[in-house]
Amino acid sequence: MPLNSSSAFSSSLLRRSLRASLRRISPMASAAAPTSAPAAAAENGAAKAAEQRPVQVAKRLEKFKTTIFTQMSMLAMKHGAINLGQGFPNFDGPDFVKEAAIEAINAGKNQYARGFGVPELNSAIAERFLKDSGLQVDPDKEVTVTSGCTEAIAATILGLINPGDEVILFAPFYDSYEATLSMAGANVKAITLRAPDFAVPRELKAAVSKNTKAIMINTPHNPTGKMFTREELEFIATLCKENDVLLFSDEVYDKLAFEADHISMASIPGMYERTVTMNSLGKTFSLTGWKIGWAIAPPHLTWGLRQAHSFLTFATCTPMQAAAAAALRAPDSYYEELKRDYSAKKAILLEGLKAAGFIVYPSSGTYFIMVDHTPFGFDNDIEFCEYLIREVGVVAIPPSVFYLNPEEGKNLVRFTFCKDEDTLRGAVERMKTKLRKK
Repeated sequence: MPLNSSSAFSSSLLRRSLRASLRRISPMASAAAPTSAPAAAAENGAAKAAEQRPVQVAKRLEKFKTTIFTQMSMLAMKHGAINLGQGFPNFDGPDFVKEAAIEAINAGKNQYARGFGVPELNSAIAERFLKDSGLQVDPDKEVTVTSGCTEAIAATILGLINPGDEVILFAPFYDSYEATLSMAGANVKAITLRAPDFAVPRELKAAVSKNTKAIMINTPHNPTGKMFTREELEFIATLCKENDVLLFSDEVYDKLAFEADHISMASIPGMYERTVTMNSLGKTFSLTGWKIGWAIAPPHLTWGLRQAHSFLTFATCTPMQAAAAAALRAPDSYYEELKRDYSAKKAILLEGLKAAGFIVYPSSGTYFIMVDHTPFGFDNDIEFCEYLIREVGVVAIPPSVFYLNPEEGKNLVRFTFCKDEDTLRGAVERMKTKLRKK
């Protein structure tokens, strides 16, 4: 399927659905109620009109196509490729967390929860935040549980950003950021992080204007694997304080920091009062399908994001919240083992990508590695990733879709190592065997 074919795909799906519906009409029903020729002609005309009707989408979402993750996953299934594209593990989360969910279900914790989170989870989030950042927050007034971090992002943006407000992103960025900002009517400005180190450029200072309402960061950073340094965070913090700008910080990979300790932006002096910190359970506990996330913010910012949350999902899955509370109270040994396991996986993929001929960039955090594919002679990342699936049997993500200007990412490819070691070795072997430099 072409990568810009959302409308065509949707139209095709609609046509197939219509044909299936027509086939489901039984012969007995047709015999019991014979259709006259004029009626049959009218039905055929209606069906054709339905087939020809264009897909309807609000103007604010017209530019956004089927997500690259969906497109690559469909190609992977078609060609039987090993999926090192989408960032979900192919192994399960810890038993003690799953058992806590079962206990909660059996205990009857199955009705709507308190809108901003069950008390035990809010308290567990506040406890973990204190331990990680040194900041003490009120679990009832400053912690909001959401349906995954993506909803925390949406609630934050829709609750605090007005139409016409300017928001600065660092490209490449998680594609949900731009789409949600579009829904809010915001003006998006992007500052590009460039290889090899993806450092925050000083041009950010000139980019902040009187119209800038917020800056959004993601650290550790998807898709580059970069961790923002204290110096970079302090530079951003100074700009926020000098220009009265809010800071939205996506920290879902905070426990996957390999070469330095994670620093939460809210812990930088003077920043908590203007920061929304977002996180989730899925990445740390390999339970991405549970969709448990949260936002931490001072009361004057929590009010707006909770208003949006109330009308997005109202509440999050009750028994999974109880299990999440148990997860967040895991001993330090859990996180140490997690980091050891991912470090081993990272080493397999990192060395394999180098051996296959890629230019490999440093990855200090997350479970992603960014590479340059140009040694293999392809014009852009999408062309290379399609070839990689069809001819090599491995899935990667073309990150040009994570830039406002796709040309800036056309030489790059993102791989993930959140897979079991046999899967990683199998993918590496395919690439070493089948890829050839040009």
